[in-house]
Amino acid sequence: MVAHSGSRVAIRTAVELSDWLRRRNIEVALDEPILRSRELDGAAAWKPDGKYDLVVVLGGDGTLLGVARSVSPEVPILGVNLGHLGFLTEVTRKDLYPSLVKVLAGDFDIEERSLFDVEVHRTGGEAASFRAFNDAVITKSALARIIQLELRVDGHLVARFRADGLIVSTPNGSTAYNLSAGGPIVFPGLQVAVLTPICPHTLSLRPIVVPDSRAIEVTLETQDEEVYLTVDGQEGRSLGYRDRVVVRRSDTPVQLIRMRGRTFYASLRDKLNWGG
Repeated sequence: MVAHSGSRVAIRTAVELSDWLRRRNIEVALDEPILRSRELDGAAAWKPDGKYDLVVVLGGDGTLLGVARSVSPEVPILGVNLGHLGFLTEVTRKDLYPSLVKVLAGDFDIEERSLFDVEVHRTGGEAASFRAFNDAVITKSALARIIQLELRVDGHLVARFRADGLIVSTPNGSTAYNLSAGGPIVFPGLQVAVLTPICPHTLSLRPIVVPDSRAIEVTLETQDEEVYLTVDGQEGRSLGYRDRVVVRRSDTPVQLIRMRGRTFYASLRDKLNWGG
């Protein structure tokens, strides 16, 4: 069980849920913020690479993003939305216990979601690598001028363009920064990447959807500007002139639990107020 470290509601819910599970003779491992909140006799510490039957994430999409990048690929994740919008977290606080009863009885579905492997190749420094559940974003700092990027897919030149940056989004992340920047909503089961320029100087440059089995390569062609790579809004690196960012679909997907009868389209209607 993993909880948003800065949320009292998440920590309190985690402690209550831990007691509820133990009364049903289910062993529970807890992350550090939950363990610190109160003495829990015999409670084990959660390890991201451990072997578990289920990981319950209490918080918002941001909490789930961190877990999804680190958890073993065969372990299913149930997200409990204690935040705001929550496209990735499956159940609400009021539905937590009825949903868990169904999960413990095997009444649920598993959705495989793609991760991206993100590599930074520096011209004058060490390489770096990350895993992205939502997106990899290359963008200028607040005070930097517009930057120039070269975009290639599978070695083929797509465009050289000037913009505030570029979003390389998984289908999971299509309803995140990509959506705010004018990119399309993509069904999460598709094996594609969405390439969305951020405020491009050329108005004809539009978002494009490409197969995520092809290497996506972005090269920074601007000198003396502060430019950053940010992965899922949580980690990243600064970029220099001629540094390259290469994005590919990871070989290890994430397993998300979905309650039966709940569809992606129902989530869109609810979260985006589409009505119906």
